[in-house]
Amino acid sequence: MNNVITVSKKNASKTNNGKFEGWGTSLCWWAHRIGYSPELTEQAAELFFSENGLNLNIMRYNIGGGDDPTHNHIKRTDSAVPGWLKYDEASQKFVYDYNADKNQLNVLRSAYNKAGENALVEVFSNSPPYFMTKSGCTGGNTPPDSNNLKDDCYKDFAEYIANVTEYINNTLNINVYCVSPMNEPNTDYWKEFSEKQEGCHYDCGESQNRIIIETARAIKDKDLNHIKIVASDETSTDKQLEEFLNYSDDVKKVLDRVNTHTYGTERIEELGRLMQNENMNIWMSETDWSDTMGEDAGEMGAALWLSKKIISDINALSPSAWVIWLTIDHHKSKDGWNGIADSGFPSTENGYWGLAFVEHDEKKIYLSKKYYAMGQFSRYIRPGDTIIHCDADTLASYNKECNKVIVVCVNDKKNNIEKTIDVSEFKNISGKAEIIRTSGNLKDGENRKQLPCFEFTDGKFNYTLKGNTITTFIIE
Repeated sequence: MNNVITVSKKNASKTNNGKFEGWGTSLCWWAHRIGYSPELTEQAAELFFSENGLNLNIMRYNIGGGDDPTHNHIKRTDSAVPGWLKYDEASQKFVYDYNADKNQLNVLRSAYNKAGENALVEVFSNSPPYFMTKSGCTGGNTPPDSNNLKDDCYKDFAEYIANVTEYINNTLNINVYCVSPMNEPNTDYWKEFSEKQEGCHYDCGESQNRIIIETARAIKDKDLNHIKIVASDETSTDKQLEEFLNYSDDVKKVLDRVNTHTYGTERIEELGRLMQNENMNIWMSETDWSDTMGEDAGEMGAALWLSKKIISDINALSPSAWVIWLTIDHHKSKDGWNGIADSGFPSTENGYWGLAFVEHDEKKIYLSKKYYAMGQFSRYIRPGDTIIHCDADTLASYNKECNKVIVVCVNDKKNNIEKTIDVSEFKNISGKAEIIRTSGNLKDGENRKQLPCFEFTDGKFNYTLKGNTITTFIIE
């Protein structure tokens, strides 16, 4: 571990002209599960998107594909996201049901309002409607590594995306920032009769090019010219790199940004460099895991893992946004949902997905140490900041207008570590650092605790990082 942290503009991110766009989460599947409850909807918006909470500003709304009503294979209580098209027996046609996904829309509205002027809404799809798929199933195809969108439905599916986007943007007055038509497309994860609705296979090259072009055309036909077209939301950076290299020139003309997930990080730095060379913006649009780090860290293990993941992703890829997959991945209730039992709560001493857990009978959201770890970044490194890459344990940013330098340090060792933090390159440093720290367990540990200000001279200071902690320094 480097004992001197030098915060230098020489290491500033150049992505998106050096402008960080923020932090966020997908709304599927948890928003579909909790949106029936006004109490849970309000709690979630306050905890995740308000200034008093995590201050997230990016919300990824999932256009559900629905599924064949005769199917009964989706076993997660939150994953059966309804489609917007329903079969009408009278007309014998599929017609739009604008109330079908009311739960997720309830959460979207509340989150959007809480996020305020920084709110960025991305509309994305896991699967086309079941009747547009080759398998007739939104779980995927058989075999799972074969395209599932019918060859004659590319235009129909793009128009479906555009119609839903138009409704959200024009009727609900929720400004849509961007649209992504695929999710982890070039994989063999999505199989017919899957237990969740999460993906649709599109081969790298022609099929991906085609759906991107059709989506761009459909959005333009709706006069939604402010909406950005993004792709491919691939599962790993090496696959995303491969797919970008196989985009046609026509695709690159309509593509405004690349989205990648970082479940695999092979060639991540190569992808980041290519995006800079192509002058293409990039988001890390989905990741999480049930992993831990630290030495005898207890509940901090999952929090330390998340913090190191944020730092490593941003330092290697230099994205203009970092988006966690789900803020809520675990639910508990006496009766479950639609006849399916909830997963219950995990042990917080071990790894788990998400940041919080919902007790539906109590109408209460319970927080985890991962929640507070996320806040050590998202509350202080803000949209409009410029990211500064430091080392494997440190992320920094500065904002010229706000005259602030933010430094987030992680110590995933049991013992304390002495650090020298050097911000002397910045002029008119106040000589005072505001300090916020997360450590220990949830009940009696530090949960983004405000510590006494630390005064220093000559633009640098020595500080002891407590073992198994995340510490944020705010320097005027």
